[in-house]
Amino acid sequence: MLRVGLTGGMGAGKSTASTALADLGATIVDSDRIAREVVAPGTPGLAALVEAFGPEILAGDGSLDRAALAGRAFRDDESRATLNAITHPRVGERTAELLAAAAPDAIVVQDIPLLVENQLAPLFHLVIVVGADESTRVHRLVTHRGVDEADARSRIATQATDEQRRAVADVWLDNSGPPGSLSPVITALWAERLVPYERNVRTATAAPSSAEPVSANPEWPAQAQRLIGRLRLACGASAQRIEHVGPTAQRVAAPDLLELVVTVADDDAVRSLTEPLTAAGFPPADGTGRRHGSADPGRPATVELRVSVNAS
Repeated sequence: MLRVGLTGGMGAGKSTASTALADLGATIVDSDRIAREVVAPGTPGLAALVEAFGPEILAGDGSLDRAALAGRAFRDDESRATLNAITHPRVGERTAELLAAAAPDAIVVQDIPLLVENQLAPLFHLVIVVGADESTRVHRLVTHRGVDEADARSRIATQATDEQRRAVADVWLDNSGPPGSLSPVITALWAERLVPYERNVRTATAAPSSAEPVSANPEWPAQAQRLIGRLRLACGASAQRIEHVGPTAQRVAAPDLLELVVTVADDDAVRSLTEPLTAAGFPPADGTGRRHGSADPGRPATVELRVSVNAS
């Protein structure tokens, strides 16, 4: 299974990208939809909210009045923590159920508006961010959603910045163009990167890389940091240090191959990391267990496991 995180600011067109990916065969796990589902009428989640915040948060038909809930739940940190304690575990459980039900060869796209704000990027094999310039986003919110312009700008200002989103984006989809302009880009992304990436993860195959040198890419350090985030999560406490090394770290002309080194305590740690690294998209690249590759055809990399020189 390939896990893809999808996010984007209000009005950027994340829903358009999600629909296009679903049409191509992706399994969509929509966090907003799940958040509504776990507090629908008759659910334990809604009952817990009523107990915590009172029956005034209910609409006339017994459903949740979200504006009324917001008025009570966001008045102070304690109330906000109560809301999160009720909703977050239920959203997490339902998300886990949907992931467990997905096919082994599925490309699962998790649509998460606050992926950047909640620092969730390392959980995914790949993060896609849908972006658009602010004026385009404001226009869409005003025209298509009926949001007041000042309110639209205020809401955008409370979200992650484009700089913050670009820092976690393995793929940045510019959706500033006319309707339909994103469709061929997503189709190409699906065929050329997501489908082979899923196959490589499932079969524990490292993606090939070219030995031909290219000009220094200013994006190499940021790309390496995204991979380091995933490696840090996969390795946990076994990793003493994770570094970006080699020519791409020095930003000189070189083959487009990121070289990463994970320092561990001993050979037992090396062996223990084979499975979590493979699951995270870094399958073994040789028979020693000390060299792994990236399953991502769009971002070739090597991961070398080194035993600390201080190991006894």
